[in-house]
This record gives sequence, structure tokens and C-alpha cells, in this order.
Amino acid sequence: MGLLSLGTPLAWDDTKKHADHVRKHGITQFLHIWDRLKDRQGDELLWGDEVEYMVVTFNSEEKSARLSLRQSEILEKLQSITDNIASNQGEAHSVPTFHPEYGRFMLESTPGSPYTGNVPDLLLVEEDMRYRRRLARKYLEPNEIPMSMTSYPLLGTPGVFTEPYHDPAGAVSSHSLFLPEEIANPHARFPTLTANIRRRRGSKVAINLPLFIDDRTPRPFVDPTIPWQRNIYPEDSEAKQGAALIDHVYMDAMGFGMGCSCLQLTFQACNVTEARRLYDLLVPVAPIMLALTAASPLWRGYIADVDCRWDVVAASVDDRTEEERGLKPLKEDRFRIPKSRYGSVSLYISDGWLNRPEYNDIEAPYDEAIFEHLRGHGIDSALAKHLSHLFIRDPLVVFSEMVDQDDEASNDHFENLQSTNWQTVRFKPPPINSPIGWRVEFRPMEVQPTDFENAAFAVFVVLLSRAILKYSMNLYIPISKVDENMARAQRRDAVHTQKFYFRKNVFAPGTTSPISTPASSGTSSPIEPNSNGIPFKKERKMRNCFPPPMKPESWEPEGSIEDEYEEYTLEEIINGKNENMPGLLRLIYAYLDTLDVMEPEKVKIGHYLDLVRRRASGSLITPATWIRNFVRSHPAYKFDSVVNQEINHDLMVAVDEIERGVREAP
Repeated sequence: MGLLSLGTPLAWDDTKKHADHVRKHGITQFLHIWDRLKDRQGDELLWGDEVEYMVVTFNSEEKSARLSLRQSEILEKLQSITDNIASNQGEAHSVPTFHPEYGRFMLESTPGSPYTGNVPDLLLVEEDMRYRRRLARKYLEPNEIPMSMTSYPLLGTPGVFTEPYHDPAGAVSSHSLFLPEEIANPHARFPTLTANIRRRRGSKVAINLPLFIDDRTPRPFVDPTIPWQRNIYPEDSEAKQGAALIDHVYMDAMGFGMGCSCLQLTFQACNVTEARRLYDLLVPVAPIMLALTAASPLWRGYIADVDCRWDVVAASVDDRTEEERGLKPLKEDRFRIPKSRYGSVSLYISDGWLNRPEYNDIEAPYDEAIFEHLRGHGIDSALAKHLSHLFIRDPLVVFSEMVDQDDEASNDHFENLQSTNWQTVRFKPPPINSPIGWRVEFRPMEVQPTDFENAAFAVFVVLLSRAILKYSMNLYIPISKVDENMARAQRRDAVHTQKFYFRKNVFAPGTTSPISTPASSGTSSPIEPNSNGIPFKKERKMRNCFPPPMKPESWEPEGSIEDEYEEYTLEEIINGKNENMPGLLRLIYAYLDTLDVMEPEKVKIGHYLDLVRRRASGSLITPATWIRNFVRSHPAYKFDSVVNQEINHDLMVAVDEIERGVREAP
């Protein structure tokens, strides 16, 4: 969820007049934060998750499952309930929080307080997720269910897919052929964001997913559900003029992407240097986790030939003009911009010695004036380029009451652009007047249907983040290869069909693998000898403040960066291939062996890690594969790529029953 401010939002023509003002003062606001907090040290590991739900209303007689548009009413009730719980318990930090999201059918949930590095907190994640879901479910209507589905299969199909029904003809913000205005959160930011993306771009967004061609799918496939002849808005002719591609599922509005749900994690780092290091080393992990969590093969009533949401969301907020997309020579605009503002990371940002300049090998335009301003203020080149790259964008929503700000007391202009650069990993400065430190947000994962799965991936990633830092891992590969991995991660059944570029030797020069024995799940003794044979006491707490890898005195880069990586299967990356590529999971187990983990804790953590191991090996299918198989085995499916109302209803029922344990998980 982006920055939600109160005020009067400006239309695009007025917003763009303030673009330079927002950029200038946004950078000034960042520099005030930098000057105050660049030397901040010693912050402990605090971390949290965000899980997004879709509220679905069921009608068993009609065999229908529709999106409930009661977000405002639901959130008001949940806020009242959680306030009462906090008041009665006297411990507000233990009460989860619920937030609005783009879709009026969506709820975002977070823990009431962050998890710490304490080992028992790893076992609180699933419990907290279940509590949040139970709490939400308890205060919904009897036929409403909060579902952690990445994409809703019938969003934008002809007829009724929301409760209540609204006509797409009234979509004054998006001008969508398929989604009504009422699909979006009514807060002024969201319709303005939707409209300004369209106005800035000069056309509606165009999302095209390759259709899954089944035995009876008409060829060529020309979507009969597109209202080709509608003539309400000037953009209504775009579909016919080429925006809608043959043999593809066509979508035309921000709501198709920002109406998706995901699982996100945020970690507080020891200091800004550690945050930048962790940011970089999670960048190559992002497509791996996207592939492992793939959960969205159904779009606008069709089976698509992809398994993930990422490119849909990227296209849904792509505000680039034709000049910026390279379709016309630059004349009115300043830059050719290769990616949507929702995209994979384009630049590594650490100033550590492991970050070779050659890894930043893709086109990543940046504002030279901002870059020089940052450099003149003492910001190193890597971070200056990152910020000046983000700030080539225009602000999309400006509130008239917030144009002029006190740059020492506010960071709203900075967040205006920071929060609308939606990337796989986000580097987050401390908020103004807050005890929170430098953070890293990990954003690629698809939300899973069950709380157990979501908890498993959350636990895996937080443990991986500690192993990365403790063992001085080096995961750098060229950004171009990360981008290729992002494309491969979204392909159908990527676990089985794709290989991914990954570093051959995942340890920094001068460091060695901690793995000298087969993978274990830890030992029961809290006292163990270290590598020198000297006993040390195991800690009960995961921590921050790992020293960065020391550069060997005589070390110089050897060979080209092309010699540093090769293609691996997901099983090899997660479960291991050889000594240099021991597998991320084995490194996590090695890290767990340094902690004082009790036997019951070890067993439960092992269950979570085993889910990841089995996903990577292919012995446990992804939600995307299960959903596709469910549809294709349904009696009402005609092998024509179409998901009808009955199939959708039964799928939603099955997902809910699996989550509640009524139906056996696949």
C-alpha cells in the first residue's frame, strides 16, 4: 500500500507542473534523513510480514463466488474490534492491524508489532497469520471469506463478478472495458492514481498474457468477451486498434494488477551499510522465490500460459509515454525508460568491494543533476545512482495541501516517488520521528492459499537473510541475468521447465563454506566448538550487525563476470549441487546449527523448510500448477481455456477447505 494522505488530489495536468518541485524537495528530505541517521548503528533484527486477502462472498445455490466490495465497512469494524482487544488486553502491540489496499475487495494484514530475532518468534508467524485470518473471518458476513489468493480468476469477466454489481461503463478513472469504477478503494489517492497513469501514458495500460491453448481452444483466439464496439470513452477503440493481441488474455486497467495479492517481508538492518548489502544479495534471490511461490494462472476468466502476477502488475501501472517506451524519438520527455515503475531492480546499491561495476549491465537512466547533487553532498556513487534512477519518474498523485512542506520535518515528497517505484526489493530509509531504522523490503513472492505456506516462506527468507550475512555470501550476478530469471520464473511450471542463472561459488573470496557434513537440522547442545575447537555458547537470538567480508590483501578480480555464474535448476539452487553450490537450504541449516534451538522448535522449523525443499524438487506442486490442474479436471471444463462461474465457485470452495483443513492439501 502506498502513501495515504488526506487532501485534494490534483489532476495530471496540474500534478506535472509540480514534478520538479516534488523531485527537488524529495531529495532534500532524503538528505536530511541521511545527515541525521547515516551513522546510526546497532539496530536489532526486527521484521514483519504483510499478507493480503481478497474478501469473497459465496452463494451456494447459484454456485457463485464474487468479490465483496465492503472494504470500508469491514475495516471500520475490524478497527473497532482490534481497539477493544488492545484496550482489554492492555497490550496493543499484540493485536494485528488491518489496512486498506487498492481493491475495494482487499484487506492487508500485518502483525501488531514486529517479530524479533528470538528463535521462538519464528514459530509465532503462522500463529499470528492464523489469528489475523480468524479475526477477519469472525467479523465478516456469514457467507464472506478472507482468501489469500494472488489473483481472482473472474475479475473483469462479463456479467457479475462483484457484490454488489457495478457497470464498467462508469469507469471514469480507468476507462476500462471490464472493471467498474467501484472496484477501487474510494480514497482519493486511488482513482487519481488510476486516472493519472492513463493520462500521463497517453492511452490506457495494455496487459496481454499468452493464453493457455487447450485441446478445444479456438485458433486463432480472438476474445469474444471484449466489447469491441463500445464507444463511451475515446480509448474504447484501442483494443480493436491493436492493444488486444490475438491468442492472449487482454486487460486494460490498473485494477487487474494492483488487485493482486502478495506476501511481503521487511527487515530492519543493523545500519545503512548492512541494509544496502542485504538489499543487493536478495536481488538475485527474488526471481527464485517468485518461481517457488507461483500461484496465479487464471486471469479474466481464462487459463493463461503463465503462473505469476509480476508482469501483470508491471503493465497495469506502466505510465511511460510512447517516447519513454522507445516507440517515438525523445522530444517532449527526458529519458527512454526500459521498465515500468513496477519492475525488477535495475541497480545494485552496496558500496562494498564485492559489488563489481560490471554487474550493473543494463540500461538504467538516471537524473544527472540529482546524481551530482547527491555526490556533492557526500553520497557515494552507487547509492546516488540508485536514488537518481528512481527520481527520473514523475509523481503521480500530488495533494494541493501538501505541495509546500517543511523538508526537515516531512518525508512525504521523498515517499511520493519512493513508494511508487515498486521493485522486487526496496531500500527503505528510517521514517521521520520514528524509532525505526534502515530497512529492506522483499516483495516478489506470491501469496499462498494457506497460512502454513505463507509462514513457511516467511521463515525461509528471514533465515536465509541471516545466513547470507553470517557467511559473507556473494550472490552477485549481472542484473541482466536477474531480469532473465524474472521472465523464466513466470513461465508455466517453471520449477520443472526452467533453469536459472546463479552464482557458481556463493562465498566471498577468503571465506569458506560452513558445510563440512551432510545437512542437519541442528544439534541439541547449546555449547559447541567453533572452527578453532574453542567452545562457544549458542545464541537463542538471530541478530544483525554481521561484519562485512574482509577483502583479502592480494585479491583482484579474476576473469570476466561471465565465468562467475551458470544455469541451475531450482532444486540445485535450493537443495544443492556441489561444494561451491551447497544449496541455500543447507546454508540455512548450517546457520540454525549456530543457534540454541530446542527440539520442538527444530521440528516445526523443519516442517517449514521441508515445504520449500519439496517445492524446489518438484515433489510438491506450486499453487499455480494445482489451480490449473483443478480447472482442467473439473467436470464443467470444456478444454477451451475458459473458467466459468461454476468452476470458479468450486475452486474457491476447495481453496477455503484446504486452508481450514477440511480438505486434504495437495
